[in-house]
Amino acid sequence: MTAVANAVLRLGVSLLALGAAPALAQQADGADPDVILVTAQKRTQDVLEIGGTVRVVGQAQLETRRVTEVRDLAALIPNLDVKEQVPGAMPVVTIRGVGLDDFSSANNPSAGIYIDEVYVASLAQMSFDFFDLERIEVLKGPQGTLYGRNSTAGAINIVTAKPKLGEWGGRFAGGVGNWQSFDVEAMVNVPIGETAALRLAGKTIQQGKGFYHNRAVDRNYGHRDLFLGRAQLRLQPTDALTIDAKIEGQRSRSGLGQPEFWGAIPSPADPGATCPGDRSCTDLFGYNDTDGDPFTGDWSVDNRYTIDQVSASLRVAYDFGGVTLTSVTGWQDFDREFLIDTDASPRRITDFGQEDHVRQWSQELRLSGEMAGINWIVGGFYSDDHVETANPGFLQDLFNTTTLSQLEQDTRSAALFGNAEWPIAERLTLVTGVRYTWEEKEAVGGTVDFVSQPPASFLSLAPFGTGPVQISSVDDRITDRNWSWKVGLNWEVADSTLLYVSASQGVKSGGFFSGVTVNSAQLQPYLPERLIALEAGAKGRASDIGLTYDAAVFYYDYKDVQTFIRDTSGGLPIQRLGNVDSAEIYGLDADIQFRPVGLEALTLQAGLGLLHTRLSSFASSGGVVPGGNRLPNAPKVTFNGSAAYTIGLGDDLGLTLLGAVRQSGNAFKDALNDPLIAQGSFWMFDARATLASSPGGWEVALWGRNLSDTRYVVQGNNSQSLGYVYRFYNAPRTWGVSFAKRF
Repeated sequence: MTAVANAVLRLGVSLLALGAAPALAQQADGADPDVILVTAQKRTQDVLEIGGTVRVVGQAQLETRRVTEVRDLAALIPNLDVKEQVPGAMPVVTIRGVGLDDFSSANNPSAGIYIDEVYVASLAQMSFDFFDLERIEVLKGPQGTLYGRNSTAGAINIVTAKPKLGEWGGRFAGGVGNWQSFDVEAMVNVPIGETAALRLAGKTIQQGKGFYHNRAVDRNYGHRDLFLGRAQLRLQPTDALTIDAKIEGQRSRSGLGQPEFWGAIPSPADPGATCPGDRSCTDLFGYNDTDGDPFTGDWSVDNRYTIDQVSASLRVAYDFGGVTLTSVTGWQDFDREFLIDTDASPRRITDFGQEDHVRQWSQELRLSGEMAGINWIVGGFYSDDHVETANPGFLQDLFNTTTLSQLEQDTRSAALFGNAEWPIAERLTLVTGVRYTWEEKEAVGGTVDFVSQPPASFLSLAPFGTGPVQISSVDDRITDRNWSWKVGLNWEVADSTLLYVSASQGVKSGGFFSGVTVNSAQLQPYLPERLIALEAGAKGRASDIGLTYDAAVFYYDYKDVQTFIRDTSGGLPIQRLGNVDSAEIYGLDADIQFRPVGLEALTLQAGLGLLHTRLSSFASSGGVVPGGNRLPNAPKVTFNGSAAYTIGLGDDLGLTLLGAVRQSGNAFKDALNDPLIAQGSFWMFDARATLASSPGGWEVALWGRNLSDTRYVVQGNNSQSLGYVYRFYNAPRTWGVSFAKRF
């Protein structure tokens, strides 16, 4: 057994023993500030009542830690990794080593993303900014019984702030920062009589100077020009009926970052260099980049990044007296376009565009209630997604041609589900859940070589003048039928202390790869993946000493793992999605918050994740890869901690000092465990000083993120056979001053 496994088991047993000790305080009610209410199980509960790992980032923490995008969650939650497939776009969430290692807009995240209970179907739609939120709930482990589609890794439940009946209110916030940036956010809550309220919120983010500089055109890349808006209406004509209607939109005319170049061929000036890896190494045309700055390059593409998105949802809940009928309807229309220079050089070797159009709608109906102490939910779900994605390819300088890769995919999914909590003894509850899902995907597409340059295309070997050549194609349909389930025991050993064990299965459906391909075999559908999870945990709250804790150990049996593999079967190296037979995952999650009694001005928080992952052997274009590789984006150790202290400066004025740290071990970026594109271990530090009046007043804050200016690899691609490797990195140090006023 490895050292990591021993550490997991020792720490897990210790924390479970702590959880079994008698709690030192009575169970908190809604008046206790330590109580955290969530809707993770589609009903309002204290988080300590849930037999599973749930991390909650509340409104105050979202604001003080500047959690503005999905990628920011990794700094607060252990065993959660968020990478971007291209700089500034397409975040991919991995929870406990399980995540979507793909860039295809036709694919669905493995960690289900839900905004006000509406599922986000496409990876492309993940590039959005947060504003006016109530909280974010992160559920770890398979969530198939209650959260449906493709939730093998877990679920992220994003809850917007709702209109409040009978209250006038509002908030204005803004700030300026380095990189010529500023942001403005506003919200107003307007009561309409006694039974209705309207909440309007909006935000703009402007960054005049990007992190990146293109020497080829002497321009900065990566600016931001973003507008977001939301209108919500709440109607409550009777105590039994609540209607929430929402419409929101996003418009971005921003710029995209570009990757850092690494050559793969020894330069004549330095023939003994180790390539790739040495700065003197060049590509096939003799280009190299020796400055060592990952944010500076000679890119041959424009940096435009545009998004236009409109979405709407309607939630209706009616209480029949002990039984509640809930309907959730969602709709979204999304368009996006950008360019990426994957060879990171001034030549058009492998430059690509991406154009996405996603239309989705979904409908969920469920009944829930409590009868004889049994909490139950039954329901049905249906969704229809239409994704059109296109990748124009600019390959003139190496393959003497241009290409177009396209995929049009229709997905229909339907499910029936049920979940129940059965009291089987005093303080002991049996949890059961099941879901049956039917899903059908139809895909049409492929890659066309336009043979656009004389004398011939070096990709398809077709002579100029022959017209476009279809070099790969797919016209296929797949149907998945699967079961997700959960069974568990929750034991409330004392007030505000819970021990639990559970077993669950999650399934992510199969699908079609939609990137650039050079033969039809590369477009064969990949299989569904299945994960059986075993988990045991303890959580508790001792309010009289200011302590809240949560810990869990887990083991995953993971089959037909969907992951990126490198394929050179057609001459042009590509990364595409495929299946690996199996993987084994085990580890530990632990989180603790301490607010010492008698020193309530101090809040300490720490989270620890330990993780072991092991892939089985699998076939790649380079041959059979032996078993034992680690899963992508799965650091063995993750840690986050923070300390906040408030100093009273009078009856209605206080200064709060906050320091935060994040640590991550090294991680690979593909199933091949390629060291050339691996992430090294790193530490990052954030800080904030906030001067605020009494609650509900104003505040001014000075903040800084990544104060040590740490740099680590976020993503990369190894194309040595084409003469290059590219990598890109996290954002550099940022800082600023912000202001907020509530009224």
